[in-house]
Amino acid sequence: MTRLQEALLLAIVLLAVALLAVFDIVPEAVAQFAPLAAIPFIVRRRPACAGRLTERGA
Repeated sequence: MTRLQEALLLAIVLLAVALLAVFDIVPEAVAQFAPLAAIPFIVRRRPACAGRLTERGA
């Protein structure tokens, strides 16, 4: 899965939780902490600007 697909999927999930909270399907407290629950999915990714090591290690 590419970075773009992961970002779109994460955004869709967060918007879905927000909409479910608006219609009282999901409690408001759950919707408030949904962005915090998404942090591990964002942090686990390797930074895009990280340099790659060559075979020489330089």
